[in-house]
Amino acid sequence: MDLKEIQALIKFVSVNAVDEVEINRKDFKLLIKKNPVQYAAPAAQVVHLPAAAPAAPVAAPVTAAAPAATPAAPSAPAQTDNLLTIKSPMVGTFYRMPNPDSPAFVNVGDEVKAGKVVCIIEAMKLFNEIESEVSGRIVKVLVENATPVEYDQPLFLVEPI
Repeated sequence: MDLKEIQALIKFVSVNAVDEVEINRKDFKLLIKKNPVQYAAPAAQVVHLPAAAPAAPVAAPVTAAAPAATPAAPSAPAQTDNLLTIKSPMVGTFYRMPNPDSPAFVNVGDEVKAGKVVCIIEAMKLFNEIESEVSGRIVKVLVENATPVEYDQPLFLVEPI
């Protein structure tokens, strides 16, 4: 087994819902195991996501485009405090619909319950249905269709109901 094959296995374990891969051959043994401690490392990546948080300030100028109603601007940040976030559980390509001819799984204003499919993320030619872990109303879709997403990247904002 060469280095590229080992790297492919490591990537497979990290991207998919596989916790452990073990290979035994005559001349060597390989064990790749996810560690709960390793999941703490993406929390450091979350620190990098606020670098992507300029997307939120981009949304702020959109509300700033309507500051003719100045009272609405203070209420908007107050409303975002109670919103829940549906995040990407993996790295891949985000799709809002099952195929180009179908409607989106969810749109702004739709109500979702825990377990409802909200999108698909393609990773390594596998299409993974992503289910909501929260119940509420979709307030905002944070990712464009057919764009790459990172692990733990916010996908949707949900207002609990």
